[in-house]
Amino acid sequence: MSSSEWKRREFIQTLVGTLAAGVLDWSALPVAHGQVKGSNEFDAIIIGSGLGGLSCAAAFARQGFKVLVVEQHDKPGGYATSFKRPGGFEFDVSLHSTGVGDRNGVHNLIPGFPEITSVDFVPHPTLYRAIFPEHDVRVPNRNLPEYVAYLKKTFPAEAEQVGALFEEMGQLNNEIGRLSASNGKIDYNRFPIDFPVTYRYSGSTWGQVVDAKLRNPKLKGIVSALWGYYGLPPSKLASIYYASPTYSYLTGGGFYPKGRSQTISNAFVDFIGKHSGSVLLNTRVSQILLKDGAASGVATADGHQYTARAIVSNANAYETFHTLISQPAPTDQMKEYLAKLDSYSISLSSFQVFLGLKKDLIREVRITDSEIFFNTGYDHEAAYEGALRTDLSNPGFGLTVYDNLFPDYSPKGKNTVNLLVLQGYDHWKPFAADYVKGNKAAYKAEKERIADMLIARAEKTLIPWLSKAIEVKEIGTPLTNARYTSNYRGAIYGFDQTLDNTNPRRLPHNTPVKNLYLSGAWTQPGHGYGAVIPSGLQCFGEIMKSWG
Repeated sequence: MSSSEWKRREFIQTLVGTLAAGVLDWSALPVAHGQVKGSNEFDAIIIGSGLGGLSCAAAFARQGFKVLVVEQHDKPGGYATSFKRPGGFEFDVSLHSTGVGDRNGVHNLIPGFPEITSVDFVPHPTLYRAIFPEHDVRVPNRNLPEYVAYLKKTFPAEAEQVGALFEEMGQLNNEIGRLSASNGKIDYNRFPIDFPVTYRYSGSTWGQVVDAKLRNPKLKGIVSALWGYYGLPPSKLASIYYASPTYSYLTGGGFYPKGRSQTISNAFVDFIGKHSGSVLLNTRVSQILLKDGAASGVATADGHQYTARAIVSNANAYETFHTLISQPAPTDQMKEYLAKLDSYSISLSSFQVFLGLKKDLIREVRITDSEIFFNTGYDHEAAYEGALRTDLSNPGFGLTVYDNLFPDYSPKGKNTVNLLVLQGYDHWKPFAADYVKGNKAAYKAEKERIADMLIARAEKTLIPWLSKAIEVKEIGTPLTNARYTSNYRGAIYGFDQTLDNTNPRRLPHNTPVKNLYLSGAWTQPGHGYGAVIPSGLQCFGEIMKSWG
């Protein structure tokens, strides 16, 4: 067997095991029996209240275990939060669109928690609009055949290939569903026959898949328009991680929660509190405590210590092992693990401009879409390199128009809009030391400069008179992301989803430190609301397995 074939087989075996681990049978899982514990003793402690941490904590609480979530911020949720400003505006920190489940025709299902019914989701009027130099593409929500028909009509010379590409994506989605339901019981010798698309995609980037199917560079750019959701251009992005979620998104639709993403986080906190759990805000974990080489608890910056049978870090993997564990066991396994962490590339960060408009300008200029991607070209590789360098000489950007999602999102007669570009961290690194010390004059000047460039760009291309309608302006940079989430380099997607670090090769939930686990975007299955919530459930499942 060749080296590449062996790696493919290893990938497939791990994929099957990972998918099987992600399916939880609640009735088969252990249930706590009400053992008496001291006030500072817990079954599990979760460091960080991102959605990956909250879903893990909610799983513990659901089964009756005493769980504690420790969060540095004054509100739970990590990137799934919102903030208020004068004038009645409330801005969502990160959420633009997400997929959700369906319960009897009502889209209020948080995966794995059918009991949580307090979060109502509304569909986007159009799934998304992607503007290119010669093409203005409106992708219909939950109507893939219409989108495929549009592409075939627009690029008739490749109509057959377009159909084949999306049919293959659908087949991949079906195969992954069957693998997930197989509980690991498959015939590996028949894998290329029974799961042919998964077999082919397992060693390919999305760019390689598209290049094998399509010729027209403009068509390639259009079908890869969602690359920004994944943080890597087609040439670097694992094909399975783009193809399967994108197909699900195109068929299942994009939604947004009424009350903003904060309602999702709050719903988890309420659930945890009603099931013997606790969430401690405004408290930073300063150290993961070790006993005989195993994680045994945490120490907080305010001088308290808490012990538990399992410690789950929803903090970023880099900080977990380079900061929170002061003296990890110097074993060969640990050295290999740390080298592996340091070998992974860190995802892009973001630059956002949150705008509250003093008038209903969106209605005046007749924008009806809610999620818009403005592209200055079709070359996503060049766009990615520009994002790394913070090159804004000819920037594309994302525009979210929240008032087109549901009435009364903004105060009456006003608008809430968001401008976003992906950015690398290095441009902001020279400002970091002064930023931490509170010396922000140079930093503020730079962020205002870039924000004004983006506002001018949006005003010229999509929203005339935008600059004159602004009542409130807030700006978030990679340093802002790092400050509020402690994510290394202000990353918004954790580690990059490259072929070497995508599910199932992605960093696992268990670690070389006994009783220490990871959940969230930095581990399996990856980033995004639709991945980090299952991540917490997968992590809980791994712990239950170790507990017998």
